[in-house]
Amino acid sequence: MAQVFLYDTTLRDGTQREDISLSVDDKLTIAKRLAEFGVHYIEGGWPGSNPKDAAFFERAARLNLGATKLAAFGSTRHKHTACEQDGNLKALLAADTPAVTLVGKSWDYHVTHVLDATLEENLAMIRDSVAWMKAQGREVLFDAEHFYDGFLANPDFALATLAAAAEAGADWLVLCETNGGKLPWQVEEITRAVAARFPGRLGVHCHNDSGCGVANSIAAVRGGCDLVQGTINGYGERVGNADLVTIIPNLQLKMDRQAVKPGQLRELTALSRFVAEVANLKHDDHHPYTGHSAFAHKGGIHVAAILKASDTYQHIEPEWVGNERRSVISELSGRGNLLYLAQKRGLDLDREEAQKVLGQIKHMEHEGFTFEAAEASVELLFHRLVPGYERPFELVDYFVITERRHGRGLLSEATVKVKVAGEVKFTAAEGNGPVNALATALQESLVGAYPVLRTVRLTDYKVRILNSASGTAASTRVLIDFQSGSESWTTVGASANIIDASWRALADSLEYALVRLGGEGQGGA
Repeated sequence: MAQVFLYDTTLRDGTQREDISLSVDDKLTIAKRLAEFGVHYIEGGWPGSNPKDAAFFERAARLNLGATKLAAFGSTRHKHTACEQDGNLKALLAADTPAVTLVGKSWDYHVTHVLDATLEENLAMIRDSVAWMKAQGREVLFDAEHFYDGFLANPDFALATLAAAAEAGADWLVLCETNGGKLPWQVEEITRAVAARFPGRLGVHCHNDSGCGVANSIAAVRGGCDLVQGTINGYGERVGNADLVTIIPNLQLKMDRQAVKPGQLRELTALSRFVAEVANLKHDDHHPYTGHSAFAHKGGIHVAAILKASDTYQHIEPEWVGNERRSVISELSGRGNLLYLAQKRGLDLDREEAQKVLGQIKHMEHEGFTFEAAEASVELLFHRLVPGYERPFELVDYFVITERRHGRGLLSEATVKVKVAGEVKFTAAEGNGPVNALATALQESLVGAYPVLRTVRLTDYKVRILNSASGTAASTRVLIDFQSGSESWTTVGASANIIDASWRALADSLEYALVRLGGEGQGGA
């Protein structure tokens, strides 16, 4: 496969997204992960623009990035300043990176209205800056900003900017679709025209303002580009940059172009989610290739088909990019969804049992339950069909009160009476809210018979009002996340009473924990 080089600008362009702010340590962590994945260039930032980027380059010099090249980003010299006196170019040199990316204007409109320079002055700025940086022994990438707009407005001048950079020794000429407004056929046509004049040294940098960032990058590769710039998960200014996480498998699996070594493609999902975590952003469940829902099948007809042949409703095998196939359980499910989930969980479920569980699910969803994100509740329905299965505990009653106490503020207290191992346990607990108190009391009443529950902790609690027009009489759905070690699970409850909905989810979670983790002690109510 012909090679396409990857240039990642998450640490510079990606951080221009308005809800991202990476520390120096964050940037170093991401850089190491990108290098392990096999990205060819990592753009670390603009060393002349802020102290954080300067500190990053100082510390990054001690990183072992293997074959990956670190690049510093900056602009061509000021129109009235010699290169050796230009503060921006001096900062780029001080960053001491093997590669330097210089951005310059290629749209005559920007030259005259933004730089307030003549076209010839701009060409001299490009030519001098590239030549000076090459003389310092750096690999130079020239980012031709607004190239596609510039080509349409004045093709002779846009091409002249590339020629100035090429004649000065630039290693790569990067065509930038900066405003993100062009369509794929425009990008491909213009790129082909440029490639005829500058073959074998073109790159592309696209933004996603019209939703075409990935498509335009692919079109540019078809047109003759051998280097693609972008960011992980498409992070970037405005609506974002071209998304490398989508571009890479498209190149490798659909276009027979090698972006990373074949084995590395299986690390794509982990990389995508890792960067989201470091950036403190929720990973997009519906992200192409790497999202939690990318290979999730909800419609019963779909699942029935993929059980027979996986390519009937999937364009690739999810394992190729490190993801997994999922069957989503809902009122739209068929028996196939449940058979698939049972098989995945190592349970033996026949078609008649699947139909029985499906009937329960459809009835419960009509009452307000939802099982798409609560597979633990579904699995419990499977287990309860097994002959001889006994629930590990049985609710007798509970009582919850919340009051404001003098000197202590708001306080919640719950008492729980459950039957466990043939004995009725009566436990009271306080909490910072009624659900917290209820969860604590229930867990404390069970740990004597089931010590493994000491490892279980509640990690998230979500409430949704189902029919808000009913006001305070509205039905409530509760989703609760629990964790024990590396295991995590979600259960659901629904009721017109929020405490009762919470109890249902709590009880399911602890019963599931005993099924999943293997309850120690005596079971059976």
